[in-house]
Amino acid sequence: MLSVVQFTSRPGILDLGWGHPSADALPGEAWAAAVAQTMAEHGPQALAYGFAPGPAPLREWLADHLATTDTLPVDPEQIFVTAGASHALDLVTSLLTGPGDVVLTGSPTYHLAPPILTRQGAEVLPLPGDDDGIDPAAARRTIDSMRRAGRRIALLYLVPVFANPTGRSLPADRRAALIGLARRGGFPIVEDDTYRELWFGDPAPPSLWSESAGSGVIRIGSFAKTVAPGLRLGFVTADRDLVDRLAGLGFIVSGGGINHFAAMTLAVFGTSGRYADHVARLRHHYADRRDTLTTALRRARPELLVPDPAGGWFVWLPLPTGVTATRLIAVAERHGVSFVPGTQFHPGSPGAGSGAGDDRIRLAFSMLTDRELVEAAGRLAAALERA
Repeated sequence: MLSVVQFTSRPGILDLGWGHPSADALPGEAWAAAVAQTMAEHGPQALAYGFAPGPAPLREWLADHLATTDTLPVDPEQIFVTAGASHALDLVTSLLTGPGDVVLTGSPTYHLAPPILTRQGAEVLPLPGDDDGIDPAAARRTIDSMRRAGRRIALLYLVPVFANPTGRSLPADRRAALIGLARRGGFPIVEDDTYRELWFGDPAPPSLWSESAGSGVIRIGSFAKTVAPGLRLGFVTADRDLVDRLAGLGFIVSGGGINHFAAMTLAVFGTSGRYADHVARLRHHYADRRDTLTTALRRARPELLVPDPAGGWFVWLPLPTGVTATRLIAVAERHGVSFVPGTQFHPGSPGAGSGAGDDRIRLAFSMLTDRELVEAAGRLAAALERA
């Protein structure tokens, strides 16, 4: 079946499973103005093959911008422009992993990362943890076990700020401990920093990139959440050697920089102040959507332990004792609501009945309207009565 967009709604289903922006969160008019300004200021250069690591205007603006959202300055030459965070992860793993390697992750972790991390033949190994993320002591034991077995650890993939799916940020002591473990183990951390700017109260903590002084950490980011996913723009910050290696990949050498026109327009969107204005609006927008969903859940089922994520797009909801996500999903869809079962976020989990994540569900508050979120919460509450 042909379609225009990735998500297609199902009749009668309010879908809390998709981490997509709502139409009213997209900067249509502001982006159109930036497109016109880009053509007026840059003309044919904006329509040419782009410079391999990304156009100078975007890398320069992004370096300045990242200095306002984090604690470590970035040199523009440490930035490589990508087609989003997933593309960034794919490029980095294509250079750093190979058959038989081990890639470490948290558990839970972003459920669509493992297929990318294993594309070169590596094996994903989830590290033990709890609601605060990876347990460094348990991670140390796992890493030591891998080394004794002669396994090569290629990297550790983390979403340390407003994580998908939990919405939580890794505590400072664990952040420092994991940086130390990676250094001692001789492998880099790949930090997925996608949700950094979507905070609802206090700003996000410093990135692992900053806390490590840019040593041993490769940061990836995206503009899918803060501008629009259709732009297909993201970035890597890394040492210049890795940036040069990325720029030397065959399809980059042949085709030039990624999404050059969109990248040039994003530079204008940023330097004109439109980006800052838009993200400030998004923080209020998504905080309101979070509040709508969590309030509706508490009213419908007061016994639920509903968390209040401090940023991002997701509520990681614990289920009542005796209710499993894999059983609830079928009941919920009969009631007209859907979500992602927690089992999907545990790499290697065999799914139904495994216990890994079966006591949680991920609810996205980013896409539905306030009215739809209230209705979805009511439908979910009714499904819980039947599960």
